[in-house]
Amino acid sequence: MAFEFSHPYEFDPAYSRPVAYFCMEYAIHQSFKIYAGGLGFLAGSHMRSAFDLKQNLVGIGILWKYGYYDQVRKADQTMDILFQEKVYGFLQKTGIKFTINISGHEVWVTALYLSPAVFNTVPMFFLSTDLPENDYLAQTTCHKLYDANPEAKIAAAILLGAGGARLLEILNWEPDIYHLNESHALPLAFFLYQKYRNRDELKRHLVFTNHTPEEAGNVKSDLIWLEKMGFLCGVPITEVRIITHTEGDTLDHTASILHLAGMANGVSIPHQHTMLKMWANHNDICSVIPITNAQHFGFWADEGMYKALEEGDDEALWRGKKIAKMALFEEVSDQNGEIYDENILTLVFAKRFTGYKRPDLLFHDMERFEKLISNPDRPIQIIWAGKPYPLDYISIGVFDKIVHICKSHSNCAILVGYEMKLSRLLKGGADIWLNVPRLRHEASGTSGMTAAMNGAVNVALPDGWFPEFARDKKNCFVIPSCNPTLNEHQQDELDAACLYELLEKEVIPLYYDYPQTWLHIMKEGMRDIFPQFDSARLARQYYKELYSPITVS
Repeated sequence: MAFEFSHPYEFDPAYSRPVAYFCMEYAIHQSFKIYAGGLGFLAGSHMRSAFDLKQNLVGIGILWKYGYYDQVRKADQTMDILFQEKVYGFLQKTGIKFTINISGHEVWVTALYLSPAVFNTVPMFFLSTDLPENDYLAQTTCHKLYDANPEAKIAAAILLGAGGARLLEILNWEPDIYHLNESHALPLAFFLYQKYRNRDELKRHLVFTNHTPEEAGNVKSDLIWLEKMGFLCGVPITEVRIITHTEGDTLDHTASILHLAGMANGVSIPHQHTMLKMWANHNDICSVIPITNAQHFGFWADEGMYKALEEGDDEALWRGKKIAKMALFEEVSDQNGEIYDENILTLVFAKRFTGYKRPDLLFHDMERFEKLISNPDRPIQIIWAGKPYPLDYISIGVFDKIVHICKSHSNCAILVGYEMKLSRLLKGGADIWLNVPRLRHEASGTSGMTAAMNGAVNVALPDGWFPEFARDKKNCFVIPSCNPTLNEHQQDELDAACLYELLEKEVIPLYYDYPQTWLHIMKEGMRDIFPQFDSARLARQYYKELYSPITVS
């Protein structure tokens, strides 16, 4: 029987405008391993809140056969990378098959359907080239999320962008708005340009969200190569140069979307300011507004702790926190062989391991670090977790360095397998959630949001989403920031000194000497995070500000 699609629920009239949302990764459930990090966590929460609000939205992604990777350990406890095939019985085979052009070859594509009934998301479709009709090279297009091979990355972009647009045509479901969540699916813009044959008409239908000021996330590619790969969807190079304002033979992916979209957004207020500075020398780009990222409160928040908070039961709140800490410490014991104490202050650093996030900042002055972790009167337990990019050998080296440091300190641990399940445990078990990016490098960051939803106190530099939340020493602790124009080693030295000072003289003494004040800060953080940083606010704001009718001048 042929697969027929109609939106499976009655949508709210306020959100009736049909929107197709394109993203390379989604963190929807622990069992569905098609995500790498923050972009996926954000997209997953968005899909859940869009469902809660009964918005007329459909998600488009790729079914990654091997996911991102499984983070495991070598014999000496250092990290290793495992690419293991994933099988998902909860996805429905649609039987739909069609072809797209990649590098001059017809590649067969199928789609699998995720019903809203499975994980309480909007209806979603996941594209796959893992078909017997394809040769092995074509099949590998959907094998690894963020494959290091340049051709594989471009092939995946064509699959998501052009393949996703073709699927919607076959389903006979025509969106008014196509939302590119990051630039990965840029071929969608060229596909739609071929359809409309008019840039102004394209602008009325295309919107874009940028998630990073980092160079690695804002790709530039050779135009001749892109044309050969099929990335331009048949639009002549000369025309591409005109509509994207490209001079020469290098296409700036992010700048191109800003020229082709009718509206774009940054993912925090500071990030919007950074975007405007980054693209200030580009004429004719679209309007860029801030829509700060958020996370799904209903999925991430500790229900029991919030019940205690609402009832004013401080004893139950403390008890709930200790229960969550003990659940995390079971995982620490299992992975590291250490027995942690729920009565001891626990600091967690858990996020994607990459240079600018500085997971090793606490080791900048080893003498102060040793003093910090060996104080018998005010003890502290520290836990790290996070996945480096599988070919980022510098960040893998940092992870392994921490492994070896933890071996000689029973109150320090580093965990592998930082996915949704472990993320929940870490946020529940943290007293302190540490975030120390180099200033102006964090577009948003959302881990601190879900940490606050679980009674963790954020200790962070004022970057990304954090300045919109932070009330220093009232709902969090703000690390004083240095001048972001200094050399990186100078920034590291100054930021580390400020972090040590804050932990030694304020944060740790407060936890032990003034527990009621600590509890007050914890409760204020729990209150202030909701509803402003719940993804229901984000989903409403997208419809109101990004998906509203676009006027092209």
